Amino acid sequence: MTPTTVLLTGATGQLGYELKRSCPAHIRLIATSNDQLDITRLHQVQAAITEYKPDCIINCAAYTAVDKAESDQAAAYAVNASAVHQLAEAALVLSKKPPLIIHISTDFVFDGQASTPYSVDADTAPLSIYGASKLAGEQALKDYPRALIVRTSWLYSAHGANFVKTMLRLMNEKDALNVIYDQIGSPTWAYALAESLWALQAANTTGILHCSDNGVASWYDFALAIQDDALTLGLLTREIPIKPIRTSQYPTPAKRPAYSVMDKSLTEEALGKTLPYWRDSLRMMLNELKQAQTA
Repeated sequence: MTPTTVLLTGATGQLGYELKRSCPAHIRLIATSNDQLDITRLHQVQAAITEYKPDCIINCAAYTAVDKAESDQAAAYAVNASAVHQLAEAALVLSKKPPLIIHISTDFVFDGQASTPYSVDADTAPLSIYGASKLAGEQALKDYPRALIVRTSWLYSAHGANFVKTMLRLMNEKDALNVIYDQIGSPTWAYALAESLWALQAANTTGILHCSDNGVASWYDFALAIQDDALTLGLLTREIPIKPIRTSQYPTPAKRPAYSVMDKSLTEEALGKTLPYWRDSLRMMLNELKQAQTA
């Protein structure tokens, strides 16, 4: 099989890490950190496309500091929107055949007013600068001939900073925790998402898809599950009380959708399989942390 060259941006983030870990054998993966390839710098983008001649570009580079983006709008849009546009332009101009661009987006493009899962063609109405900048990044690809936009949600991994690892740390340090119960979404293990992305890449899938783990949870439900499974695995030595609180009791600079569950039926159809249930994924990730501790 002729190797397929894939250029991965943002490779040091949690999804980039999992894409490297799950990379199929026939893929020639060029994994670049933000220091090696700053997608906001056109000359670096042009040089990378010219040198590597990728068959596919997976763009994991993103400005993800949701609250900071409210006061840093220019930086958020530079990475999440303008850079995506110039990535597509450079790929189009510098390639004999336009490479497939897989771009990672977010459930934050929705306003959270729904009560049933958002379809891929549901109206978008982001509540935050982060969400608006990610939607602008989606729109930057609307005229590109081979783009796959994948919206995901509540991402976590054994690598990097995320809710699961923060909860484990706080559960070790604190005697009690307050966690929001009126924001509902779907926790997603980055490794499971990475496996799906590789399958979608192999099938040359284009369009917009939703890809998160199945099931729904509040942040409170998620925290309770983390504690339960971590106690079972010995990652925690004691149980602490976790109190459910409203979003209004924990104000943040950025407004978040109250409900951001997404309909994954088209993704499961494209993959030919059911996406994993979030509790199953959480147990596998926590088991991975446990194995790393005992290695």
